[in-house]
Amino acid sequence: MKKLAQLVLAASLGFSANYATADAISDAAMSDIRTAKAKVRDEYRNPQQTLRFFGLTSDMTVVEVSPGGGWYADIISSVVKDDGQYVAAHYYVDESTNDYYKKALDGFKEQTKPGMKYEGALITEFHPTKALDIAQAGSADMVLTFRNVHNWYMRSEDEGVDNAFGAFFKALKPGGVLGVVEHQLPESADNEAMKNSGYMKRSYVVAAAEKAGFTLEASSDVNANPMDTADHPKGVWTLPPRLALEDQDRVKYLAIGESNRMTLKFKKPN
Repeated sequence: MKKLAQLVLAASLGFSANYATADAISDAAMSDIRTAKAKVRDEYRNPQQTLRFFGLTSDMTVVEVSPGGGWYADIISSVVKDDGQYVAAHYYVDESTNDYYKKALDGFKEQTKPGMKYEGALITEFHPTKALDIAQAGSADMVLTFRNVHNWYMRSEDEGVDNAFGAFFKALKPGGVLGVVEHQLPESADNEAMKNSGYMKRSYVVAAAEKAGFTLEASSDVNANPMDTADHPKGVWTLPPRLALEDQDRVKYLAIGESNRMTLKFKKPN
């Protein structure tokens, strides 16, 4: 009913149905469930522009891969809460998992209880070699992953990346969208840099997605940062928010800002 009311209002005001969607994303980004600390990072992460580029609408079933503490989940889950479904493909936990991941998963689960901010969300699990059923096959309209490809590559190289994109392809409906944001390594750099820098080549990411069956529909510079040379002493973690060198050259790295990122929209063929 809420969605219908929004569409009626949009029509009465002379706007397209997309007006309601855009407003929902803006409202979610400005919502009080997001902390002031989280909102400060919008300058670099551009969540509203990114989610509109991917085509997020309120009636979608959306799987977010490895949502961590919920920086993007706060926005996405709010957009789809009434008319769609948010699925968190969160950390896979077994006897060998360290406490950090266990606590992060437990904290996220707590937020799905009645009255909490992720009420109604579903939690599945993802690991690039151990847990690949992130959603029921062919059930998702959209799968989103933010700054995670390097983790799969650093952990399991080609196998991990191939497994991940294969899992996303399986979860999506025909015509479904895969949205990827990742730290971008210049194409001129040595491939070895992908093993420990946190940056990935765009050509590698696109090839991996296409190998899984996806087609690249569009790319955006919304998260580009031309000041980032991607050749820092401690990789991407040299830059904010991590600032791995601590006070060493702190002003320099703060001036650069967060990393240069590719933003890619893939589609599962109909």
